[in-house]
Amino acid sequence: MKVLKIANIPGDGVGKEVVPAASEVLKALEEVHGGIQFEFENFPWSCEYYLEHGRMMPEDGLERLRNFDAVFLGAVGNKELVPDHISLWELLIKIRREFEQVINVRPAKRFDGIQSPLANPKDFDLIVVRENSEGEYSSIGGTIHQGEDEIAIQNAVFSRKGTERAIRYAFELASRRKKHVTSATKSNGIVYSMPFWDKVFEEVSRDYPGFETDSQHIDALAAFFVTRPEKFDVIVASNLFGDILTDIGAAIMGSIGIAPAANINVNGKHPSMFEPVHGSAPDIIGKGIANPVGQIWTGKMMIDHFGEEELGRELLEIIDNVTRDGFLTPDVGGSHTTKEVTDEIITRVRKLG
Repeated sequence: MKVLKIANIPGDGVGKEVVPAASEVLKALEEVHGGIQFEFENFPWSCEYYLEHGRMMPEDGLERLRNFDAVFLGAVGNKELVPDHISLWELLIKIRREFEQVINVRPAKRFDGIQSPLANPKDFDLIVVRENSEGEYSSIGGTIHQGEDEIAIQNAVFSRKGTERAIRYAFELASRRKKHVTSATKSNGIVYSMPFWDKVFEEVSRDYPGFETDSQHIDALAAFFVTRPEKFDVIVASNLFGDILTDIGAAIMGSIGIAPAANINVNGKHPSMFEPVHGSAPDIIGKGIANPVGQIWTGKMMIDHFGEEELGRELLEIIDNVTRDGFLTPDVGGSHTTKEVTDEIITRVRKLG
């Protein structure tokens, strides 16, 4: 029996609705699999927790999380209660950085039954691998002077180690897919970091003979995500470029509510964290209509991370069939509730046994 200890952090807003829903789906998978067991422990860390305790998590929060195999996060943020820069940096970003979750992975695919805003979306199925620890989001820089003389300097940091690690991860992922890797660059306008990125991409690609590779400038690549997303397999990108591309990926699927993500620790020293792309959605809190697909698909990525890829494929196929049969929440044109969509997925999961 493979026992997996999962730290559930529902967080804010609809996270408190979709994390329990996805956990129920994973428990149903446990029943039909027979060789895997999920042990969930819930942590109430959120903006409401901040109002009570003056911090997003307790001082020993990270030490408590270290004992788990993975972190299953719902959503973070409620700017009516806590400024976003506090809620994000004291919980989500803190976990990502201190647990060395240096790779972010976000897939996007066309689901039957969910209307894409694209006129002819075809059957796109792509994954963006985003460098998650440095790049344009480094915290190096500062401001000087005041008034019209005020100057802000923000430094982008690209290490060989971090760049190569992300690119190699993308190639390894592509080896289990179509063996096609696209690099997002902007070396015609960013004169140091992007030519460096291109050089490392070319060097790493030599270790993977038989792979198809190409390099696209980020502006053109963003346009191609809209005009021909079916042409891509695995895309590797810097922190900022990956952030931009994955939001486009969620948009062309039809709703950010169905988009999953994984923050991967690659050295095995700390747990990885799995979270959907959507936020806390304060406008629909408590209505019971939050889309659970993003969190459930995120659970599928967590299953894959633990080597249960066949089980993950079966779950994703069930999700696709459920959306095809019209079990949809309002954000994707349906009228079903969170519970109804979740229950239908669970019913079909149990039929696997």
